[in-house]
Amino acid sequence: MPKISEATVVEHREARRAALLDAARGLLTEQPDQVPGLGRVAERAGLSRSAVYHYFRSRDDLLDAVIADAFPRWEQRIATAMHGCTEPRDKVLAFVAVNLGLVADGEHALAQTLAAAVPTEEMARRARAFHDSLLRPVREALDELGVDDADAVVDLVNAVVLAAARRLESSGDLEEARRTVVGLLDPYLREQRPAQG
Repeated sequence: MPKISEATVVEHREARRAALLDAARGLLTEQPDQVPGLGRVAERAGLSRSAVYHYFRSRDDLLDAVIADAFPRWEQRIATAMHGCTEPRDKVLAFVAVNLGLVADGEHALAQTLAAAVPTEEMARRARAFHDSLLRPVREALDELGVDDADAVVDLVNAVVLAAARRLESSGDLEEARRTVVGLLDPYLREQRPAQG
């Protein structure tokens, strides 16, 4: 029986799988124009190429796992930030801050790389569902503010964040990007009057 580095075989397998996902994520973030092969991922994780096949059947299987791992982590970061806010306006601004933080951390580039690397209808469907789930709390915050056409405003908030994300990717100045978006959105949000329950 091979030597394990964790307390149990299950924990050992989970640690190795997580190491492979981290390695794939790191390689994709560092070189977004190159989808790494299983050999490079194994090497980065400190494992043999054959060990990878105990966890993933193919490169596409590994990429699917990276996607399945990334989406909930991003969603959790946004949910945690927004949950800590009591005012709807602050929830929207927390959404902005976390999304720009994800861009600064390279997560947005990772999402773009994954979309290009796995251009399937299933990936597109999952990305749409994920995107909708990320925007749902913004929609709810706008409803709390009593915004008349919340769907249109959600689209506008998203467009402003995406434009700021593009600028951030080229400038690298997270604080400037955040300040610009808050400067645009905050006056509008402050003018809204919360819906009366």
